[in-house]
Amino acid sequence: MTDSETPGSRDAPEFRPRRETPIGTIIVIGLLVLIAAFFGWRWYQQQQPKPVDPTPVVAAPNDGPAPVPAPAEPTGPQNPIDALAAPDAALPALADSDSRVMKALVELLGGKNASAYLRSDGMVRRFVATVDNLARDHAPASAWPVQPTGQRFITEGPQDGVQTIAANNAARYNGMVLLAETVDPAKAATVYAKLYPLFQKAYEELGFPGRYFNDRLIAVIDHLLQAPEPSGPVQVRLVEVKGDVPSQRPWVRYEYVDPKLEALSSGQKIMVRMGPENERKLKASLRGFRQQIATGELAKKKG
Repeated sequence: MTDSETPGSRDAPEFRPRRETPIGTIIVIGLLVLIAAFFGWRWYQQQQPKPVDPTPVVAAPNDGPAPVPAPAEPTGPQNPIDALAAPDAALPALADSDSRVMKALVELLGGKNASAYLRSDGMVRRFVATVDNLARDHAPASAWPVQPTGQRFITEGPQDGVQTIAANNAARYNGMVLLAETVDPAKAATVYAKLYPLFQKAYEELGFPGRYFNDRLIAVIDHLLQAPEPSGPVQVRLVEVKGDVPSQRPWVRYEYVDPKLEALSSGQKIMVRMGPENERKLKASLRGFRQQIATGELAKKKG
């Protein structure tokens, strides 16, 4: 999160990406889960020309059986969501879905929590875009489906040079993590399944026709579960970023000192910043929700 204030001011700057991805709240609603970005690489592989052997091959009658061709890449969803629950047959169009989706989330979370944490406009599109961004370098705040964390980011140590994330910074996330623990993952998954056609439509509109949002969501969970869990204080560095127009209060942000942490995705950086206890609790919530929506794995176990 960026800010025009210097360290110690009311609104302190935060890490890249510029605005904080609200992963705790995402898990609270049982849908957003903070993803392995493999689509670009897969596309690249598909575009490469296959090598051609210039020497023609003539098979002899007794050469034996023809080799078995490699299985084709699956064309359908690996985790069909309709195996969990039938979608709502009376869903509105995506552009008109806000009231229907909010009604379902109020029933799941309660009206007070829904109004405190969620943005009611464009909920489905915000949800899908944020999920897709969580394993990328930047998750734009303009796409968030939830309100950002209200309290300021807290550090310890000198104002210049290396500092550490303060132990009490984790308290910013305690309420969201506690609420996540109270949500029944089976009920959250059922709500998600009934609304799923809306999420699938938004995912296709985002630029992934022929892909399946639930598979992407599971990949997101797996990616976030791999977030490191530092055993000691995490060092950060305040970085000054000056824009094209001179300013008396230049734009500033924090970055991780450890290059391995700084190279993490936006979602994994948030996981680390939440503090080790909150991170472990949130991962438990992620695993519980994943267990409900990974229908392909459930089918294999039953078989």
